[in-house]
This record gives sequence, C-alpha cells and structure tokens, in this order.
Amino acid sequence: MRAFAALRPLAGIWRRSLATAATASTAPRGGFARLTAADVAALRQLLGERNVVTPEESEREELLRFNQDWMGKWEGRSAAILKPESTEEVSAVLRYASEKNLAVVPQGGNTGLVGGSVPVHDELVLSLLQMNQVEALDTRSGIVTVQAGCVLEQLDQYLAKHDFMVPLDLGAKGTCTIGGNAATNAGGLRYLRYGSLRGNILGLEAVLSDGKVVNSLSALRKDNTGYGLPQLFIGSEGTLGVITKLTILCPPRPKAINIAFFACSDFENVQRTFALARQNLGEVLSAVEFCDRAAIDFVLKREAGTGVRDPLEETHPFYAHPSALIKVAAKPDFALSSACVL
Repeated sequence: MRAFAALRPLAGIWRRSLATAATASTAPRGGFARLTAADVAALRQLLGERNVVTPEESEREELLRFNQDWMGKWEGRSAAILKPESTEEVSAVLRYASEKNLAVVPQGGNTGLVGGSVPVHDELVLSLLQMNQVEALDTRSGIVTVQAGCVLEQLDQYLAKHDFMVPLDLGAKGTCTIGGNAATNAGGLRYLRYGSLRGNILGLEAVLSDGKVVNSLSALRKDNTGYGLPQLFIGSEGTLGVITKLTILCPPRPKAINIAFFACSDFENVQRTFALARQNLGEVLSAVEFCDRAAIDFVLKREAGTGVRDPLEETHPFYAHPSALIKVAAKPDFALSSACVL
C-alpha cells in the first residue's frame, strides 16, 4: 500500500483546488474498476519506477499538474500518471488497463482550453511527453517521422536546421505536442497557406484500447492504397486510440518573412483588407489575423510597466476599431506592396 499511503493528505490539495477549479463530479463514473496498489505495482513493472507518478509526498504537485487543465478550470483526481517511452510500453499499459477495466485518459502537452485532456474522475493519465524523438527526416521530400510527444516548437527547431518547417503554428507551440495537435486536428496560424493537419499528415501509428498497434506510417505522398485509416484518428481526441507516431509532409522554410499591421475603421474594412491581401499576394500570404481594441487594452493593462506599448503611434482610428495583421512568407527580394485600407 506504499503508493497510496499519501492519498488522505492529498485530499487537502483537492479541496484547495476545488475552490477555483470546476469538476465533473456529477458526471457518471461508469462501471470502471478503481486503481489498487497491485495495479500500481504492475504498472511500475511495465514502465519502471520513475515513469509512474503517484500521490507520494515528493510527487504531489506534479500529480496535480497533470490533473488540472491549463486554465485551472477543470480538474480530475487521477492517482497515477503513466509516462511510457515507446509504442511497446503504450501497448502494454493499454492492454493491462483493458484487462483490469481501468479507465485511461491520453494526454499530450495539456494545453487545451476545454478540459479535454484531464480526467473527469480518477482515470489513469497516459502522458506521451516522454515519447519526444524525431525518428527520421527525408531532406529531399520534407517528410518527417516523429513521436507523438514531441513538442511542436522543438520539432520546428529541428526542421529549421534542414530548411523545413512544420505546416502548423500555435500560440502554445512551446508546450503542445504534435500528437495532441493531430488528435485535435489543430488549425493554427499557418492554416491559410498550408491547410489543416489532415492534408499534411501522411500516416500515423496508433495503439487501440486493447493494446493492439495499428501501423499506417506511410511516408509516400501519393498513396491511394486501401482505406485512409490515419484520417479516422486525426481529430478523434483519443476516443479511437492513442497516436504514438506520425509522418508529416513539411514545406520548405521561407527565406524571409514580411509583416504588415493595418488600422481599420470597422470590421467591414478588416474583411476588405483580407480580400485585398489574398488578391495581391496570392500563395505567399501565410496568415491574416485581427484583434479589436478590447484585446489591445487587455494586453496593455496586463503588461503595464514592461515596456509594451500601442503598436501604432496615432490614436485614431486604431484605438477605436479593429486592426489586421498580414504575414507574408517569401524570398528575400520580395517587396510587400501597399494596400488600400479605408
């Protein structure tokens, strides 16, 4: 019972957190078994001592980190965080959980804002963060094979050394994982130019709930054989299986990036700016975003005293209306032409 000796002291952490975090205690738990000391011992045999986090004194805060979402709004009560280092270990864990009727929640970087990657009750948390290696890169085609727990920014930095880039960019890129991106079919800032992940993931490897490994790691861009199994797992959020590896088509890295910031008098002209940008810049247009005055005010208030200031000197009409950000990726000699903004 060593692993569960600290469960009672942990109740203080749960009560403290519940004051600010919502829980789903009213949701039905289902007929799943409850974790026992024998289960923890068996899981340690499968993964090793250091890759199973339990409610011991030295691990309490780490346990809470995996149980609570990024917003601090949703919180589960998992008593074991599992950190496999290979597909084989993921398979072994899911096979054991299936045999013992234990519920499992797969988790990547836990950067979601809707609580989808944290337990509802006391499910096991299966963290993919240890599976973070880039396994192969074809520098001729730009096709990379990567483990699901690789952080998006780290993958992009690796590809940058070979003049490629991930066709996806997110605000959470320093923490989110590529497997989590695929499981949620994340869009991101480069969607306008490179499309969704569905169009860039060529294949993947996943483990089903009974431990069976499904290998569809195709590295062939033009593959019209059989069923498109990878497409079923993309966006499934772990409901069909746990994604463990992916093959992704990565575009060449732009040699230069130009960014323009426009003030617009109203939202109608934000849309007009977008239309003009697409007409005049064509395929080199990478991203278009807009933010309103409320968003600017929020940032200025939050970052007061840090040197952050309004992006434009004039106070009219920017301070009263939306603005549009246009990002162009192109060759160094490409010049951003002027745009008409009313």
